[in-house]
Amino acid sequence: MDYEILTRFLLAALWGGLVGAEREYRSKSAGFRTMIMISMGSCFFTMMSVLIGAGTSSDRIASNIVTGIGFLGAGVIFMGENRINGITTAATIWMVAAVGMGIGSGYYFSSACASVLVLIVLTILPRFESKIETLNQSKTYHIRCTFAPNRQQHFEELFQQFNLKYKLANENKEGNALSMSWQAQGRAKNHKKFADAIMVDELVERFEY
Repeated sequence: MDYEILTRFLLAALWGGLVGAEREYRSKSAGFRTMIMISMGSCFFTMMSVLIGAGTSSDRIASNIVTGIGFLGAGVIFMGENRINGITTAATIWMVAAVGMGIGSGYYFSSACASVLVLIVLTILPRFESKIETLNQSKTYHIRCTFAPNRQQHFEELFQQFNLKYKLANENKEGNALSMSWQAQGRAKNHKKFADAIMVDELVERFEY
């Protein structure tokens, strides 16, 4: 029995599974089983590339893994409200495939280091990301009110009051109703104060963000 091949498959399943467990815990589209399959598949393709192309072009199959995994990564990217989701999961799929290729090529230590770093990025860095986000957030506010000449100025004064940088993105009047969309940037606490003020504003008929 060739224990070397079995070792490579087990290591690919281990490191792919650890990363997949983190994605599964966060309820991402590519989770535990998917990451294991990606890692093991990349590992197997790399081994086959070396064996089939021995002496000629041993990288022919392996080189196409990068292209193929791009299509898989694109499948988890989708457009949400005001933002694109799935970019991190797509990048993780790409990295897990690279780890599987490294294991398939026999570079166990390098693959282990890469997996550990991926786990650090996915588990620890989001805390710093959240802190950064509190310092500056971008939100889109949709406000509907009864039309009057000074309505725009009223909301601009509220943005200024709560230290938010603002820009009128869209304005639409239907009968006596005025709908406006604003793009605003500022600290998270300032956004909350603004939203709380709008909620109790008697001029506002509909508010969404």
